[in-house]
Amino acid sequence: MGERGAGCSRAERRRGARPSRLTVVGRTAATGVCCLSLAGGATSWFTYQSLANGASTSDALSRTKKNAPPKLDNSVNLLLIGLDSRKDMDGNDLPPEVVSRQLHAGASSDVGGYNTNSLILMHIPPGGKAKAQAVSIPRDDYVTTYNGDGSPQGKHKIKEAYGIAKSAAEPGLKAKGVQGADLERQSREAGREATLATVQKFLDVHIDHFAEVNLIGFYDVAKAIGPIDVCLKKATKDPAMKGQGSGADFHKGINTLATPAQALAFVRQRHNLANGDFDRTHRQQAFITSAMIALKKKGIVSDLGKVRGLLDVVKKDIVIDNQWNLLDFAQQAPNLTGGNVVYNTLPVKALTDVNVPGAGKQSVNEVDVEQVRKTVKALFSNKESDSSPKPSATPGKPAAAIVDVYNASGVTGGAEATAKSLAAAGYTKGAVGTRAKGGKTQVLYGTGADKAAEQIASKLNAGTAKASSAVPAGHVQVIIGTGFTAPAADPAPAPSSGPRLVFQGPEVDGGGIPCVD
Repeated sequence: MGERGAGCSRAERRRGARPSRLTVVGRTAATGVCCLSLAGGATSWFTYQSLANGASTSDALSRTKKNAPPKLDNSVNLLLIGLDSRKDMDGNDLPPEVVSRQLHAGASSDVGGYNTNSLILMHIPPGGKAKAQAVSIPRDDYVTTYNGDGSPQGKHKIKEAYGIAKSAAEPGLKAKGVQGADLERQSREAGREATLATVQKFLDVHIDHFAEVNLIGFYDVAKAIGPIDVCLKKATKDPAMKGQGSGADFHKGINTLATPAQALAFVRQRHNLANGDFDRTHRQQAFITSAMIALKKKGIVSDLGKVRGLLDVVKKDIVIDNQWNLLDFAQQAPNLTGGNVVYNTLPVKALTDVNVPGAGKQSVNEVDVEQVRKTVKALFSNKESDSSPKPSATPGKPAAAIVDVYNASGVTGGAEATAKSLAAAGYTKGAVGTRAKGGKTQVLYGTGADKAAEQIASKLNAGTAKASSAVPAGHVQVIIGTGFTAPAADPAPAPSSGPRLVFQGPEVDGGGIPCVD
């Protein structure tokens, strides 16, 4: 029982000396934050083996198989676990200068306990034709939690299943003489088993693989990737006071997260946000997308040395299941490349207070289990008509971008009318201004906004959208020229004959830098 070093970090992805595709599917998680899907690049069998050795693996998944729902097809369900622990894998306290001073995550090693404050289940359809679907499970969902053997723990917040099982396992392990680092590792195995069993029971889905990272893992990976651009719909501040705040201080629009502390502040913030934890979940999803874009922009996905350097950092912080053959998995996951992932947050029925024995009154998420299961089943159905990418010129859901509109048409109010029309269509409204009159209508875009630019250019009959280094990342710039007519509103969508999917807030599309609250 316990972790063993063999397996791999979350590696896999494309191209090397031979045409094998290795995709690095990773995740970085921290105090309520999960970050997944770090992308990969060209590597060979030798490199794969060298990176695989030394990563920690777990038997937890195999020990929950007996009570798991059946596997229905060749798709892959991957659970990403963000453990809110201030201890390393051997049970040692994380460096206080990192936890308290840089990450504003509290000074005590007991803060956070062993809660799984971030749970993301990614569904990767077979064949690479349909989009991958990822769902975040709100950490305070009040559900029946289970131990790894299928026995119920009672009703708790879903994040608590891990810590409850870990604490329950420790006395028996101590009685057998297990202590120190071995006690920490083996009791954590009980926590993983409980988390896997609980998620499988709650969602009624089979989990094929899992990956777990704690606070220091997020710090190390954010440091290894370097600056990451993210986008916010409005300015926000969350002062760090005695470990209670995140230290967030961001302006509206594109922000560059230059340090691990800023990255953690972005994904940890829940105070001073309209929707609290749910907005924080959307931050997690947006960070994942932006991290993938940053890896590609910096050439990490195609540079063998950079890939090895990143994985050397990652593998010491991650635990994955020992059944994960990443070379085989890579063949099933080509659609994870190119940002072909959509993130949603599972629905909550109501926020309510319950009296918990020994803990008093607690605020929890009341959930409709059947509604949640139906939603997951519909999302994971692998129907190309529902989830495959549509041609960019086809009207449909707008890609994420901030749209700045400038009037060079000479028509008074033309820029404002166009900006309002595009905002009504679902794009984020940015700057509105004027330019010297003349020229044809142009659509320019910055890094990560190519899909939105193509959609807008089609909508405005403005020809081909063009990349421009003068346009900020995540922005589309529309310069309306002479003879321009503001676009008509899109017709209302036709009623769907399929199930009505309900989520907690808007989806986050991995196709560009998304703007979130």
